[in-house]
Amino acid sequence: MSILILENTSLDALNNIERKKHTQRIKIIKHLYVNGAKANAELCADFNISSPTSMSLLGELIAEGLVEKQGRGKSEGGRKPDLYGLRDNSLYVLSIAMGRFKTKMAIFDNNHNNITGIQTFPIRISEDLTAVDKLQENATALIADSGIDTGKLMGVGISMPGLVDSSEGNNHTYMRTNSPSESLQDLLRRKLGKPVFIQNDVKSIALAEHRFGLAQGKKDVLVLSLDWGVGMGMIMNGKLCTGITGFAGEIGHIPFENDGILCYCGKRGCLETVASGIALANMAKEGIRSGQHSLLNELADFELDSIEPQLVVDAANRGDQYAINILAKVGMNLGKAIATLIQLFNPELILLGGRVAEAKQYITTPIQQAIYTYSMAQLREKTEIALSTLGKDAGILGSVAVVMENIFEDRLESES
Repeated sequence: MSILILENTSLDALNNIERKKHTQRIKIIKHLYVNGAKANAELCADFNISSPTSMSLLGELIAEGLVEKQGRGKSEGGRKPDLYGLRDNSLYVLSIAMGRFKTKMAIFDNNHNNITGIQTFPIRISEDLTAVDKLQENATALIADSGIDTGKLMGVGISMPGLVDSSEGNNHTYMRTNSPSESLQDLLRRKLGKPVFIQNDVKSIALAEHRFGLAQGKKDVLVLSLDWGVGMGMIMNGKLCTGITGFAGEIGHIPFENDGILCYCGKRGCLETVASGIALANMAKEGIRSGQHSLLNELADFELDSIEPQLVVDAANRGDQYAINILAKVGMNLGKAIATLIQLFNPELILLGGRVAEAKQYITTPIQQAIYTYSMAQLREKTEIALSTLGKDAGILGSVAVVMENIFEDRLESES
């Protein structure tokens, strides 16, 4: 099979007609990858090409083993048209979701089949480049163990916490290269031997929601990740909104309380100090120290320092009133912040994910109450609040979406 489709080799040897055909083939592959199987007539309309041209291109892709017939589409009075889609295992993406304490990896094929299962490694994201060699070692081993044809591995997507400038290819919080000549993305590309694309973890999750979750087909969506911190990804007019330096959506560090608690970012009274997993755990510890009776004591084996957001959520879901009360307080603060977002962005959907969102009605009810209190009825009435359905897979799916967003565009730009 020719994987020239996704490589920058030998293009200089192509004449203008061959180069145009090559570009059309890439566009068809991208279209089928993103949208699924399509009829020939749909491809003709989408790319403004003739039916013979489209069929010729599809024939070449079928001969190369990339495309196959996948049933028939709906008929509009005549014969049902053939549908063409990418074959399973035609192309692959290595997806990596880095966290503060562990890293997950998986290989997906072009039809989003999980080839390896999600593997978890004890790789903690570092402020310097300490984690890079371990990342390379484990990624290389996963690829080798998977048995895939590495020539079909079209890229690596890496999501990570911190201030990530994806256009520059650097994380300004973690894994800083301090090199003006080589970005983190370039370094990882050199280490892994494949195109690499990095993105902030919550923005990656927003892309996953837009491609695979409840935000499919929607244009204006806010995705909030409620974990230890509070992060946000924004889909505006159908595209990920990143801002000029890639840092858009840092809602966790907007000022929320005058002379409030000192945040780890160095400012006082940030939203994260009163409406995050960190805030939830701190409230739980303070209450128990003051003599508050709670199931949390038992769940934490009477070790205060082991109380984390998940324990509070678990206690609430088991009916613990104190856990429910502090979740309500956090939810009211979150709701007030979300009301402000509704006023600013007027979104059609706000998705809540992360460990704190697993409290379900114990967090969504106070959020809704605060929205009714602080947001104008005309703005909030068409905004839906929903819990993400992607669950713990959101981060790893996000890294797949990061590659989907970039690999074909990079390839097409290199030919323009």
